[in-house]
Amino acid sequence: MFDLTDMDGTALRNAFVGGELSAESIAKNTLELIAKRDRHIHAFLTVDSKRVVARAQALDAARKRGDSLGPLAGVPVAIKDNLVTRELPTTAGSKLLEHFQGVYDAHVIERLRSAGALLVGKTNLDEFAMGSSTENSAYGPTRNPWDRSRIPGGSSGGSAAAVGARMTPLALGSDTGGSIRQPAALCGVVGLKPTWGRVSRYGLIAFASSLDQIGPFGRTVRDVATLLGVLAGHDPRDATSAKTPVPNYNSPAPDHLKGLRVGIPQAYFQDGIQPAVEKSVRTAIAMFKDRGATLVDVTLPDTKQCLAAYYVIAPAEASSNLARYDGVRYGHRAARSVDLIDMYQRTRGEGLGPEVKRRIMLGTYALAAGYYEAYYGRAQWVRNRIRSAYQDAFQSCDVIVTPTSPTTAARIGEVGDPLTMYLMDIFTISANLTGIPALSMPCGFSEEGLPIGVQLLGQPYDEPTLLRIASVYEAATDWTARKPEVDG
Repeated sequence: MFDLTDMDGTALRNAFVGGELSAESIAKNTLELIAKRDRHIHAFLTVDSKRVVARAQALDAARKRGDSLGPLAGVPVAIKDNLVTRELPTTAGSKLLEHFQGVYDAHVIERLRSAGALLVGKTNLDEFAMGSSTENSAYGPTRNPWDRSRIPGGSSGGSAAAVGARMTPLALGSDTGGSIRQPAALCGVVGLKPTWGRVSRYGLIAFASSLDQIGPFGRTVRDVATLLGVLAGHDPRDATSAKTPVPNYNSPAPDHLKGLRVGIPQAYFQDGIQPAVEKSVRTAIAMFKDRGATLVDVTLPDTKQCLAAYYVIAPAEASSNLARYDGVRYGHRAARSVDLIDMYQRTRGEGLGPEVKRRIMLGTYALAAGYYEAYYGRAQWVRNRIRSAYQDAFQSCDVIVTPTSPTTAARIGEVGDPLTMYLMDIFTISANLTGIPALSMPCGFSEEGLPIGVQLLGQPYDEPTLLRIASVYEAATDWTARKPEVDG
């Protein structure tokens, strides 16, 4: 039996197409790894054991017939459990949707099926994607594969941990304020938030619609590029889906960075960053320069402005989006209610966790009559100023580099208050406010052996530049090749 831990998705697909491995053996090996490792990690909420083997057998038959095989044929992929699937429950990490069964597949699920991917199961997350640690799940926390006493980040912590623990080579997440990039950094994998509108949100359980974006996790940059190519493209069912043509994200690119201008916002290397994080990111920046990039100082808005605007806009949109969970249409309904209003209150009181309730209350207040302009309106004005500042910065550079997270992974239970948790997103939320693409990849380890991530921010729809820089850096280092000891 071969070991998935030594192969990324591209290698697995090539081995399957070339006849060296059967899809059935890949599926069964993946299920064995999940059964062995996930009891320590708790990355998965549901594993689709029977159907994934049946699909693998169908792929083997298709290869035998000589049928055309998709770009992810035979490659296992884990799915964040806020993406609707008709064959598996979709809980969004909430008791409110504990028994919810979708009647359709999200757009990205359809794309994965068409590409031949093996959808192995649904992964854990902070409830309704509201959190930065995957401790806010109603089904228990996910643990970091590099140190099981620590968080994997969030809200897509289950997906990041599944890839980091080498249970699957690829996974899907969603990113509203850093929920792909921050757990990617803390789990030592590659994660990409595409440009807002680049990937259809049809079938994604909404948190904050003007900020949400679905994106890929992978062990390697080429895997992330391949998965993005499958996901990207216009979808008429999503009114915000872009019609911008989709390039070949895996097209050959130079093995140097000559001609690229890399922007360095010095204000982002200030108090609050762990010394090991700053050292690793600055070492990565130096390597970019060694590979031919030109370093340019850029000025960006203060991170506190971004944080303040985000934590008005996101809760306000969450308050509106989550109003649909009232016990009438789907999900949990409280028993023995006296009247309709009482049923609403009991249903939401019983079904929603404390962090979700907190954000709904904050957002409802910000949207209330008499406060709308003072809070939500003002935050949108600040957001436009932030967007303009980034446009100005990109006049002098092609990509901007920052740390992904100011710290390495905290211990489970260590992030005790909401404000501390909110500060964990301080470097990632600006990409959501502006809609630009952003990628996180490993750039080192702390003395405790915890992964550190560097973040690349690009211009709208310029994911190819981010992937090019990431690919050159990956080839010059061995960070993405390292793997944690998760079998003990």
